[in-house]
Amino acid sequence: MNFASPEWFLALILIPLLYWAYSRFMQTRQKAAIKFSNLKLIKRTVPFHKLNRRNKLLFALSMLSLASLIIALTDPHIPLAQTKEGVNVVLVIDVSGSMKAQDYKPNRLEAAKKSAEMLIKQLKFKDNVGIVVFSDGATTAAYLTPYKEKAIEKLRAIKATDGRTAIGDGLSLAIDMATSIPNKKRVVVLLSDGENNAGVITPAEAVEFAKENNIQVYTVGVGSLKPVILGYDWFGNPQYARLDEATLKAIAQETGGKYYKAVDQHTLKEIYERIPGEIKREKEETSIKDWFIILAILFQLTGFYIRYGKYGVIQ
Repeated sequence: MNFASPEWFLALILIPLLYWAYSRFMQTRQKAAIKFSNLKLIKRTVPFHKLNRRNKLLFALSMLSLASLIIALTDPHIPLAQTKEGVNVVLVIDVSGSMKAQDYKPNRLEAAKKSAEMLIKQLKFKDNVGIVVFSDGATTAAYLTPYKEKAIEKLRAIKATDGRTAIGDGLSLAIDMATSIPNKKRVVVLLSDGENNAGVITPAEAVEFAKENNIQVYTVGVGSLKPVILGYDWFGNPQYARLDEATLKAIAQETGGKYYKAVDQHTLKEIYERIPGEIKREKEETSIKDWFIILAILFQLTGFYIRYGKYGVIQ
């Protein structure tokens, strides 16, 4: 527990001082009552240690109420699971030519979009989501927003290109987007089925950018159990889809995320269903001073009831 204004704890010295002052006051009144032989007043000025249980309880409740108010003034904070601010989640999707491969049904990109849609639907109410796509370069498909349905509409409209794979550019743009709304946890989910062979920013440079901004990157590698032929070169040689797992693993490991490998649309679906639960939501310091204010009020109300309620006694 942390305190925004711990100097207010000095005010707790009022409690023993009030006890001392009350004891002295009662002793003074008792001496005065004896001097003037006022029996009724003597009964009302019994020393504190001889008070009946009811009066002891009333005094204790008053002191507890005062202590609660003083603690409230210190503004105590405790770490609670982050729910107030939410998380900025940016999805980075490879739309290069290899994502047209049909080893996933109907093809890799469409399977990735369906899985990403499920991830978006699992995000919490105060989470934001944005989408970046990349091939030869990177571009924004959906700006960071709390409106999940709008992001899903943009996701469904994404199309594959005939370009290459600029992983570094896509990741850098996603990091920039994730930081556009401050004071939130930031997470990037990057999906690719190829190796970085385009763009102006290397994956290593993008990783450093992510680390500077304290951003976790979860990477998803799209591949198959068997080699997938994408086409043939001018000499008739087959061109295979090449998944650079080493790069994707390094990105995830260095940024505190995780790497997942999908081998078909079913494992891809399972991966995207699992990621929301894997996101390490930070804890935030939440003020609980209102709890102590309420506690002080309850102590006062209890004392009022004891003094004037059903069990009140006329003295």
